[in-house]
Amino acid sequence: MKKNILTALIFSTLAGGQLFSLSAHGAQQLNVWEDIKKSPGIKDAVSDFEKQYNVKVNVQEMPYAQQLEKLRLDGPAGIGPDVLVIPNDQLGGAVVQGLLAPLNLDQKKLDAFTPASVRAFNMDNAQYGLPKAVETLVLIYNKDLIDKPLNTLQEWFDYSKKQREQDKYGLLAKFDQIYYSWGAIGPMGGYIFGDNGKGGLNAQDVGLNKPGAVEAVTFLKKFYSEKVFPAGIVGDNGLNAIDSLFTEKKAAAVINGPWAFQPYEAAGINFGVAPLPLLPDGKPMSSFLGVKGYVVSTWSKDKALSQQFIEFINQPQYVKTRYISTREIPPMTAMIDEPMIKNDEKASAVAVQSARATPMPGIPEMGEVWGPTNAALELSLTGKQEPKAALDSAEKQIKMQIEAMQASNQ
Repeated sequence: MKKNILTALIFSTLAGGQLFSLSAHGAQQLNVWEDIKKSPGIKDAVSDFEKQYNVKVNVQEMPYAQQLEKLRLDGPAGIGPDVLVIPNDQLGGAVVQGLLAPLNLDQKKLDAFTPASVRAFNMDNAQYGLPKAVETLVLIYNKDLIDKPLNTLQEWFDYSKKQREQDKYGLLAKFDQIYYSWGAIGPMGGYIFGDNGKGGLNAQDVGLNKPGAVEAVTFLKKFYSEKVFPAGIVGDNGLNAIDSLFTEKKAAAVINGPWAFQPYEAAGINFGVAPLPLLPDGKPMSSFLGVKGYVVSTWSKDKALSQQFIEFINQPQYVKTRYISTREIPPMTAMIDEPMIKNDEKASAVAVQSARATPMPGIPEMGEVWGPTNAALELSLTGKQEPKAALDSAEKQIKMQIEAMQASNQ
């Protein structure tokens, strides 16, 4: 009878959304893998968690993009982490391979984060992580060359044309790659994968040649056909060319990510940062959202306690401390209006644009999209092929490659 009562209590506690682990007070330790140079950001949260739950938390730093690879070996060997950090674009492969445990998170806790960042760690209606930090493309402009950022992409085009008359450049962007042109293609009606009706993505439904996508690429083509972009920014060395022109003060603005802030500062550029401009239909440009998140290993001996840890360190006060230490933008909605982010032009622009961004598809089939799409964009934008024909070919090739990939995995 006592056993039945105890079992009922455990299940009623779990059902009520209050996570409880029988081993929470008996567990000797939790092993946590954190990103390189980021563990100081969670130091206070870890210390408070240890005191509250009488648990020893061992934190080890490791590059976040390599943690899953190491988990594949260390997990089965019993020396892996309970909690680790991964980029959202690795989620699909990790779930398919059975590396991660799904979480049982209360909706109220998920609602504290931006919907896009939560979706980034959701696969087939199962939540596998809580978002830690986001990064996405923004507009970076030289304050010595232009007083304030222009509102629309059309205004930037018009401004860029005038700049060319003086042998200078206005806005530069790597639109010949889907990572950069997605900002126009997505909002104007294109999509990479359709919805599978189960909260996931349908890899058989590719929408990169839809009328909206063709319209978007046709609009972006003007930057090339009207020669407001230099020929040298197309292809593999394009980003280096863009960076050089911006740091040499020959370009007024670029579309780039937060990873460019430090190099631009080192080059002595007096730059400002803003969300991406508006499209011809008045919608803001979107962008791909890169999200780092905390997840639980499928080999964790105490998954409930591991989840408890993730929830604990993602309470607002600890998220704030983490931001101050790491300067990584947290996708917590309350933090977007925090003065320390709102009054920081760079952080605010990333936070606002992140709320407009869409998570990069995390399913393994995304790997088959980059090559054909980038090739089609380069052909379209440089006038070697009409956008519709190029995008039609890319879609056929993507579907064939996905089919071959899925067949080889069976």
